[in-house]
Amino acid sequence: MPDNREGYLKLGEILLKEGLITARQLEEAISVQRQKGGRLGEIMVKLGMIKEEQIVGALDKQLSIPYFSSGTASLKPAPDQGLERLVPQEFAFKNAVIPLSRTLRSLTVAMADPLDLILIDNLRKITGCEINPVIATKSDITKAIVEFYGKSAMFNEAVEASYALKPVDTAVEGEVSVDQELSLDKLIARAEEAPVVKLVDLIIRQAIDEHASDIHIEPFKDKISLRYRIDGKLYEIPPPARHLHVSIISRIKILSRMDIAEKRLPQDGAFLVKIDERPIDIRVSTIPTIYGEKIVMRLLDRSQVVLDLNLLGFDPSQLEYIRKGISAPYGLVFLTGPTGSGKTTTLYAILNEIKGAAKNIITIEDPVEYKLEGINQVQVKPEIGLTFATALRSFLRQDPDIMLVGEVRDLETAQICIRSALTGHLVLSTLHTNDAPSAVTRLMDIGIESYMLGPSLLAIVAQRLVRKLCPDCKEAYEPNQEQIKSVNLKAELIYRARGCSKCNKVGYRGRICVAEVMVINEEIRDLINQKASFQRIREVAKANGMSTLYDSAIKKVEKGITSLEEALSVTLGEE
Repeated sequence: MPDNREGYLKLGEILLKEGLITARQLEEAISVQRQKGGRLGEIMVKLGMIKEEQIVGALDKQLSIPYFSSGTASLKPAPDQGLERLVPQEFAFKNAVIPLSRTLRSLTVAMADPLDLILIDNLRKITGCEINPVIATKSDITKAIVEFYGKSAMFNEAVEASYALKPVDTAVEGEVSVDQELSLDKLIARAEEAPVVKLVDLIIRQAIDEHASDIHIEPFKDKISLRYRIDGKLYEIPPPARHLHVSIISRIKILSRMDIAEKRLPQDGAFLVKIDERPIDIRVSTIPTIYGEKIVMRLLDRSQVVLDLNLLGFDPSQLEYIRKGISAPYGLVFLTGPTGSGKTTTLYAILNEIKGAAKNIITIEDPVEYKLEGINQVQVKPEIGLTFATALRSFLRQDPDIMLVGEVRDLETAQICIRSALTGHLVLSTLHTNDAPSAVTRLMDIGIESYMLGPSLLAIVAQRLVRKLCPDCKEAYEPNQEQIKSVNLKAELIYRARGCSKCNKVGYRGRICVAEVMVINEEIRDLINQKASFQRIREVAKANGMSTLYDSAIKKVEKGITSLEEALSVTLGEE
């Protein structure tokens, strides 16, 4: 082993040069190594001659090899790069190495001994990459390996083990007490005490790791269906055993402060989890089905939400129209779109931009999804009579400049919003309509008079979310003449999804907004007063320069942000 011994001598020389060990200690360590084998650095640590941190610090200083530590979060492998398949778990544990990131043919690997040339050569052979070593202590690497490889492995093992478990007595499960703020890391450590607790925790943990927005647990006659919604699409996950359904639902209901004995009526609840000190809100909803209760958990990772209008996907001209509307001293701005189209995120990004010490901002929401500094936020509580309408009436006595109403659901709420807009307040709210012009007819349908609606409206923003193509594997191609003609493409090359390890073979990663912004000018106000159809309002808005949802989506296809198939699936029927 000439290469390795040369490496070890170099390590010894470096430690001698730094004055961390003596020549006598080095000879003693080399003697032990010759007798028992092993790495020189580990031997010196075991003999108490030096600490791990001193070794890596010396190598960092003498060889200019970067030192990574768990304390700085630099030992976290890059997600969605397939690193767990590139360096197998068994090899990583055996050799105290962990892959961190991959760029083209170069793989950055954290190693306890970056002078081990044989190990570096073996890594090169199994990965097919040139190895870029960085230094970390063995203990830090071991922790990182457990964290990185252990998640999916633990989840799969827990699911497999669930088929061997006997049905859990839900009465016993109901006696488990939990804190309002749940630490999944602590619960995983207690997994052996309660297999169902471990299974539920890992279902949630796996969903968070895969950036899912929702978890669906559905009972059927002979099985459970477990699905995660990722970037707007549902994907099936290996489900637990059918006979554990009641125990799993009971566990989630306990966490959510629901009544576990009530199985005939829908229920709603919520709880908070922490992953690496990141708070994640989980909203829970149950409904009774013929085979038992179905449960949906919505995950909100506030640390991953971007509350910046510039980064949501609006075109520059659309941003200009939005900013003109929200800078007005009074009036009404609506955001429209189906559930899950990003309306709330856009509203909060608007509030984040316009908030300040000179403005009194009050919100009424159901639920309060993001907590913003400097803004008074109120949670709807219908059971005690605190509805949108009752809260809004009180708001007007609170000297507000700007009011945000989570959603206009009825005539009374709509009337108060419009009166507030007409009496000197800027009001922001949402509606469920397919496009911007439909919001006008929707408001008139619920009973708003046209003579009040026209003067109060400033702008209506309709939006959707489209999946973004994975930048590492998207594939360019020339559209055919039929595609060019049918969608009026102007780009010579567009891109389609292909799939790679970084995007989990899906071809897409993340989502971005497509939108249409209808500015309410005098011409459109006249049409509102005339009770014109939404088709007529739409024609005039387009003639005045409004880019439709369809136009916005096609622009993102031409820029290579999304695929033509994805754009059409989201905006089909908008034209």
